Amino acid sequence: MPLILPGNVASATAGAYEVANSCRFNDGDSASMTKSVSSTSQTTAGTISCWFKRGTFGADQRIFVNRVDSANYGGIKFKTDDTLEVVNVDSGAVTGKLVTNRKFRDPAAWYHFCVSINSSDGTAGNRMRLYVNGIEETSFSTDTNPSSGVTMEFFTDGTNKIGQFDSDEYLDGYLAEFVMIHGSQLAPTSFGEFDEDSPTIWKPKDVSGLSFGSKDYYLDFEDSGDLDDDESGQGNDFTASNLAAVDQATDSPTNNFCVMNPLDKYWGSWTLSNGNNTVSATNAAYVPIRATVGLTAGKWYWEVEFDAWSGTGQQALIGICATDRTGSASGNGLAEHAYDYAYLDYDGKIYGPSNANASYGNTYTTGDIIGVYLDLDNNKLYFGKNGTIQASGTGFSIVAAASTTLGCYFPAVSDWTSNGYATFKCNFGSGQFGDTALSSAVADANGFGQFEYDPSDGGGSSFDSAAKDFLAICTKNLGSDGG
Repeated sequence: MPLILPGNVASATAGAYEVANSCRFNDGDSASMTKSVSSTSQTTAGTISCWFKRGTFGADQRIFVNRVDSANYGGIKFKTDDTLEVVNVDSGAVTGKLVTNRKFRDPAAWYHFCVSINSSDGTAGNRMRLYVNGIEETSFSTDTNPSSGVTMEFFTDGTNKIGQFDSDEYLDGYLAEFVMIHGSQLAPTSFGEFDEDSPTIWKPKDVSGLSFGSKDYYLDFEDSGDLDDDESGQGNDFTASNLAAVDQATDSPTNNFCVMNPLDKYWGSWTLSNGNNTVSATNAAYVPIRATVGLTAGKWYWEVEFDAWSGTGQQALIGICATDRTGSASGNGLAEHAYDYAYLDYDGKIYGPSNANASYGNTYTTGDIIGVYLDLDNNKLYFGKNGTIQASGTGFSIVAAASTTLGCYFPAVSDWTSNGYATFKCNFGSGQFGDTALSSAVADANGFGQFEYDPSDGGGSSFDSAAKDFLAICTKNLGSDGG
């Protein structure tokens, strides 16, 4: 579990090209985009480029396919073992195929994929090439080169689909900067570049200056009311299915936001959805689920909507966690370990180290939005309920991050009873509570994130009699304000 987000994107480079938005695909919604392509004149060469942040793992998930029929298609997908497959099938036969040895299992990373094809190239190994974050992938479990001049179904007449194959293999995660070029085998440098100050960081570049042909397209997902709009100037719009304005996110390759961590499901008692911002207990989830970013310094804000409870004995916990879980579920609830702190719904108390508890604020229930204000510069923790800071702005003292077991705090939630199961919708600033749009969209003091309530406003109360600016947990802020 990373303490900071991986260094494969430029997060705080002044003057760099900025990607404002992504489109969130939720596999449970069967979300996809499709368009018909006809009268193509190029069938041997082309390039597909996109940025992607994974949601779930362990399933076939289709990024792209051009599907003529079940016997003729070219596509890109994650396989059930989390490797990436690029395949061309012509008349039922596989005529080109790459399957990586690398497994793509980082839920906190934005990856750039560039599939660059020219079956007429005189060198067999150059006919179908895959680049990940600007570097050519060379380690494959399957490496089948197309024969010279073979038809590449990626670029023929057919149905282009993003996010599904037929009525299956639905995509789960965030997609940004999707580009299709027919007829030209382009290098990844047409779509990205290494940062001059941090040469291991691959970052997006402006693709609007590319030469787009009549069949090409560029999806930037910046119009929430028209997510499938083509910005290439060629008018090749898609038709979106089961996607709405709420699926536009500010989480992007140039500003990567914290999400809940699908790899942190100790005891397997959580399911995640909506870009890893909705977490639901599938049985008594004593053991907390944590987010992808560990925080060591700075002032940070996020919101959690206590969305639902099934069963009896409602006990929901929202807070922070600085310990790992091992052994049995018993005694492993959030705030049952040293260096955990959580706000409990039914009594309004804060539970802290050694299961101690302290009177704090109001009770809360389903439908309430809890704001979490974490001040690691002064080692204080605050909670707000529906925009009003609790305890009249008096912070709860916590142990310094450096003195905890992990040396950092992770956002976390859990339930605390065997009689019911909780659902939480988390907003780290990407712009929605799971599948629900915000009624407002307030940014932090640096201008990042979209929240229901102002991260710097305690609803009429200050923070321990002081003004404090709390920030969204994203790479722009981590790059400039520590953490």
